[in-house]
Amino acid sequence: MIDDFMSAVHRGGSDAIARRRFPTVAGGTAGRLFGYVLALCTLPCVAFAENIKWEQLADGVAVSVWNPGEPCPAVPSLLAIEIDPDLARFAIHHYAHENLAQPPTIEDWQKRTGHDVIFNAGLFRENFAYLGLLYKDGRSLGSRRHTTWQGVFVAEPLVSGVKKARVLDLAVEAFDEQHPPYQEAAQALMLLDRNRTIRVRQTGKRAYQTIIAETDKGRILVFKSRDVTSLYDIGRCLRDTLSIVRQAMAMDGGSSSDVLVSESLWQRDQQNENRLFWKALFGGNTSAHIPLPTVIGVSRR
Repeated sequence: MIDDFMSAVHRGGSDAIARRRFPTVAGGTAGRLFGYVLALCTLPCVAFAENIKWEQLADGVAVSVWNPGEPCPAVPSLLAIEIDPDLARFAIHHYAHENLAQPPTIEDWQKRTGHDVIFNAGLFRENFAYLGLLYKDGRSLGSRRHTTWQGVFVAEPLVSGVKKARVLDLAVEAFDEQHPPYQEAAQALMLLDRNRTIRVRQTGKRAYQTIIAETDKGRILVFKSRDVTSLYDIGRCLRDTLSIVRQAMAMDGGSSSDVLVSESLWQRDQQNENRLFWKALFGGNTSAHIPLPTVIGVSRR
């Protein structure tokens, strides 16, 4: 909700992943320590900095648990989802547009829609009205453009020759409300722009966060922090450790920060202890869920 989100920000406000080689360590204490690390990091394992180790769940959908580590001491581990827009499509859902009396939880949204992946959209008022532009199937759902938030997640183009999903920066890119170039759109706060500028202030206020990023290869990354952190710290971490991120925006945070990956994507013949732990994390079994009036769903094409 907006109160949670505003506690974390000021109101004004992949396929190219490097594969790091580990050095060979001779015996002794260092060698034993390295052996322990290898033992702990059986696939899938927590990923560090640029070396995100993706677990491919389906065509166009991969997951990881990214621990930025020492370069980002104020940022906790994050659930990370990589989506290839050429293989997976996005859809906006708002509870009132779907004639629901009350907003569902993310689990209920997944049951209703059957999406492979669902995550929360941007901010909303106490009456659940969306704050900012919101489009579905090329039509506005009635909300007005927010005058200061300059990030817009867009997907499913209505014109040829453009990417199938983007993070738009309204400071330098246009969005025609009368003739939208994309079927799906959700406005929120710009976090990191193409010039590597962090677009939020360093207030020190912390909350759970949901981030959408666009990579230099056109993939969409969704991050959800596993603990509270500030938007500024996440923006700085993305800037300093993930060179593949072209630009990023912040969706709603606090208790509204939520992601879910369908249980159907986890192949039963590949279960192990770590994989089961990830399945629980991405399945929402380790956290509470509040009703979400607006979500973004992902399904394979």
